[in-house]
Amino acid sequence: MKIDYLKARLTAELCSFFGNDFKRIEHALEVLNYSEIIAARIGGCDNEIITAASLFHDLGIKPAEEIYGHNNGKLQEELGPAEARLILNGQGFDKAKTDIVCDIISNHHSASRFKYPELEVLKQADAIVNKLHNEL
Repeated sequence: MKIDYLKARLTAELCSFFGNDFKRIEHALEVLNYSEIIAARIGGCDNEIITAASLFHDLGIKPAEEIYGHNNGKLQEELGPAEARLILNGQGFDKAKTDIVCDIISNHHSASRFKYPELEVLKQADAIVNKLHNEL
């Protein structure tokens, strides 16, 4: 699948999922931007996995807030993969890559349980974006 086309389709899904929660949408887009830069520098990453994991890493926020009235990293890791899997399956995303994206989402706030280079890229990009916004 062409990466620009994939990026457009998944960004549309992200916007549909979060609706008017522009803060979450902007965060995901910024994380994707930094993930692409980091992945290009280190090499060895799958661009489709980088795109999907970066855009969807915080999907668990919405159900956590709806169910529990708050969100945290643990809840994001627990609830996010199912949301991502639903969207990715609906988009015809490769099943093996979907499994990796869901593993990454389930582990992006805790000590790494997986050896995917895309997981480490996402963690670095997310930390950069969070640090930049905390300094503003």
